[in-house]
Amino acid sequence: MELSLADLAHMRSEYEKKTAQHVAQRAVTKNGILESTQNIEVIEANPFVFSVDVDSEAVANQNQSGRCWMFACLNLLRLHIEKSLKLPHGSFQLSQNYTFFYDKIEKSNFFHQAIIDTALDELSDRKVTFLLQTPQQDGGDWDIITAIVKKYGVIPKTAMEETSASINSAELDTVLNRKLRQDALELRDLVRKQAPDEDITATRKRMLGEVYQIVSVALGTPPETIDFEYRDTDKAYHADFGLTPKEFYDKYVPIDLDDYIGVINVPIDSMPYGKVYGIDLSNEIIKGRPNRYLNVDMETLKNLAIQQLKDGEPVWFGCDVLQSSDIHKGVMAMGLYGLEEAFGIKFTMDKGQRFLSRESLPTHAMMLGGVDLVDGKPVRWKVENSWGADVNGKKVGNNGYFVMSDDWMDQYTFEVAIRKDLLSPELQKALDSEPEMMPYWTTFNPLL
Repeated sequence: MELSLADLAHMRSEYEKKTAQHVAQRAVTKNGILESTQNIEVIEANPFVFSVDVDSEAVANQNQSGRCWMFACLNLLRLHIEKSLKLPHGSFQLSQNYTFFYDKIEKSNFFHQAIIDTALDELSDRKVTFLLQTPQQDGGDWDIITAIVKKYGVIPKTAMEETSASINSAELDTVLNRKLRQDALELRDLVRKQAPDEDITATRKRMLGEVYQIVSVALGTPPETIDFEYRDTDKAYHADFGLTPKEFYDKYVPIDLDDYIGVINVPIDSMPYGKVYGIDLSNEIIKGRPNRYLNVDMETLKNLAIQQLKDGEPVWFGCDVLQSSDIHKGVMAMGLYGLEEAFGIKFTMDKGQRFLSRESLPTHAMMLGGVDLVDGKPVRWKVENSWGADVNGKKVGNNGYFVMSDDWMDQYTFEVAIRKDLLSPELQKALDSEPEMMPYWTTFNPLL
């Protein structure tokens, strides 16, 4: 259909009749869309108080990096460590830079392998294009950070602090991706020339050595051993010297990450509930723990999260954080912005339709630290974010915590990490089944 001048004239005539939109126009053009349409009644309806409240840690800050999934998991582990060792509240963090270092190394190795596997395909092939478009980036998921921690362990933050490149990762990502694309062309050429496997392996080891060099310059070199000294809340002094990061994890993390599974809610016909799913090209550590997702209805997902919270344990979760939320007020709630009233249109897509059309997908991981229950039903949820307590002098939520309405939870939360023992016998049995693999371009791929 051609858009004619007559069509535009008709649109203008019809718009001139919209009195409400002219009022909105004056407000929006001066103050912006969200500022002009925010509904104060929604904010007042979501006070920061919860009947089940298990987490009040000082929030961490991922700064200008995409490490939310990593921060959320390490925040979960630090809470368990603090409780187990009776550490002073808010005195301890695990090094996010340490796990970030090995995340970059493993993603580079995974990329090299994927390039070799697709070397005989043309550069214009969809999968090759996907790989080269972003060889690696900061994103991840529950299983990915679990695989990193299980392989490399963890260390206190004081043993490997943040660097400029971990705080703002864009420059490192640019340099590393340039290097990996260059590697890709060389590896493809070797495979296409039918080079011996030992030559390809030797080339890969050289390339990974160069990647290690880049990441070390940017993030620092991880310590091989650390000394752990602390004074507990009883004022007793403790010291443990010469621990490897893996020994620190095995000795001081009182939970086993293998006991947890990613439980998701993706309400689309092609992904029936009660089944386990995997995603092509979404893993990170070769021969390590793969990404697996157990799809359930939303009521089941929330009930599992509530059970874990009632057991005194926070819940790692993934959601679409920027939908209907205010970073400074710390509110995530449906109806927070009156967009339909301001623009005079209706948004009618449901959660599944938004997912399929890529309007809404998991974009951020945080931690559920509490829930407010009324007659046993959730009304709102307490959320520990990793954006710090203030940004540019403006506060972030309630000391970095957010409140999430239950209807927002329904629409924009996609994943929680749940202890397997909380699953019903039927869902536990499903974990033993062969996962149904989804293509790499699926909306749920954490490495998109």
